[in-house]
Amino acid sequence: MSEALLSVRNLRTVFNTRRGLLTAVDDVSFDVARGDILALLGESGCGKSVTALSLMGLIPPRVGHVAGGTIAFLGADVNQYDAGQLRRLRGNAMAMIFQEPLSSLNPVLTVGRQVAEAMLAHATCTPAAVRERVVQLFREVGITEPARRYDSYPHELSGGMCQRIMIAMALSCDPQLLIADEPTTALDVTVQQQILDLLHQLRERRNMAVLLITHDLGVVAENADRVAVMYLGKIVEQAPVAELFATPAHPYTAGLLAAMPDLESGSGPLPSIPGTVPELHARPAGCGFAPRCPYADTRCHDVPPALTQLSTSRSVRCWKPLIC
Repeated sequence: MSEALLSVRNLRTVFNTRRGLLTAVDDVSFDVARGDILALLGESGCGKSVTALSLMGLIPPRVGHVAGGTIAFLGADVNQYDAGQLRRLRGNAMAMIFQEPLSSLNPVLTVGRQVAEAMLAHATCTPAAVRERVVQLFREVGITEPARRYDSYPHELSGGMCQRIMIAMALSCDPQLLIADEPTTALDVTVQQQILDLLHQLRERRNMAVLLITHDLGVVAENADRVAVMYLGKIVEQAPVAELFATPAHPYTAGLLAAMPDLESGSGPLPSIPGTVPELHARPAGCGFAPRCPYADTRCHDVPPALTQLSTSRSVRCWKPLIC
């Protein structure tokens, strides 16, 4: 992989609760190279979105904070940035598409004005120049009649159109890294594919890195270069997409892949992973997946495994990986 644009090492994020500090992201490390798409894959509640918010410095201080690790973007540790430096970073060099565009857009402002605000926060431009740039962005992300849509309100647009507005907003200052948090949530299948195709085109056109957050294995298989699988706040496996789908190393990854519907296997019941994800306040002493793992032994239940390199391109957090 080429030189990392973003390098995260041992990231740990905690939240203040009545039960005390709960660790939502624990010892997370990964790299994102220029022009690459890295997928963070896992079921709801595994820590994917919290990881993204931690990268952007968007964890509310009274709610939680980054308690450890480094977030190196272009060689500088984002954790050491003050409030002003974070504001200059967000939306400028590093941008994010949030889940559910209809709830992310302000319903009382036109979509054009909301995209223009991001540009005005990072550059000095005349109102006419900003409007022209926003219309160009709308055209680039595939919005029909872009000049007219500038003065539309979110409720006047479809879900797919609002998601394109969110992408235009994220791209308004030419970021080098785009974080896409479940960019196809609540969209129908046809629109989902259009949005994913658009992200690919923009990545290639701008040589932009993308951190794609999803729980959809199909989205990962078709769109990512590399994948990091998360479970209970930890990355349990990292690999190139083709290798991970062909030979999963972690039992959790194998369980997810086995549960995918197969049109050639008939209509029988799908395999499932037994049990449920433990609560954060009741983490197992050893491997977080051990209570649900068919291969777990005493060591798995008692001693947490470290993330171990299987090769230059693969790593796994497991005492008994399925491949060596």
